[in-house]
Amino acid sequence: MKKTVLLTGFEPFNGATINPAWEAVRSFKGWIDEDYMVEILQLPCVFGQANRVLCGAVDEIRPDIVICVGQAGGRPDLTVERVAINVDDAPIVDNGGQQPIDAPIAEDGPAAYFASLPVKAIVGAMRERDLKASVSQTAGTFVCNHVFYGLMHHLRDKQVMGGFIHVPYLPEQAAAFAGAPSMALDDIIAGLKVAMEVAVRGGEAVVEAGGATH
Repeated sequence: MKKTVLLTGFEPFNGATINPAWEAVRSFKGWIDEDYMVEILQLPCVFGQANRVLCGAVDEIRPDIVICVGQAGGRPDLTVERVAINVDDAPIVDNGGQQPIDAPIAEDGPAAYFASLPVKAIVGAMRERDLKASVSQTAGTFVCNHVFYGLMHHLRDKQVMGGFIHVPYLPEQAAAFAGAPSMALDDIIAGLKVAMEVAVRGGEAVVEAGGATH
């Protein structure tokens, strides 16, 4: 039986007209591979609402794997997040005009959750495809971390694999920020496909120091 992957990306935020996360995610609409099929979902860049939309979709679709994707302007590579922390501390307002400071995401939740995706196996496989990738130890404290934590909190009693991947600016976005790193949309799409393939296989690749796989 094919597995179902729920792939999410955010709407544009902070006055932008494009979000590379959603541009990449929406390319997988209707995607069916030999081993898996993809459901896509756009999330609002709004504290609280984003988690309600995500968790509602998880309960409705009942996927085997959930991968949320967000923009990390200034990062040069695909960063697979290891840990989500239980705090909202927004440097800017969200699309709903909210700017929570030092607020817990879940009053009854632990300080942090680790991704259940095979983080290092995904990074290793991305590098094998000549894609720039690394493990990230922080998803920030804006809506990306909010969603990552909310997802893992929701999945805590479910047999569903979940995690978060940050992607760089697109070249057309980076042009507005002198010297900002960027990545072609095709490479971001290729990286997400690798992540889904590895997750569907259960992270069977073994990754050693330096990112080698065998």
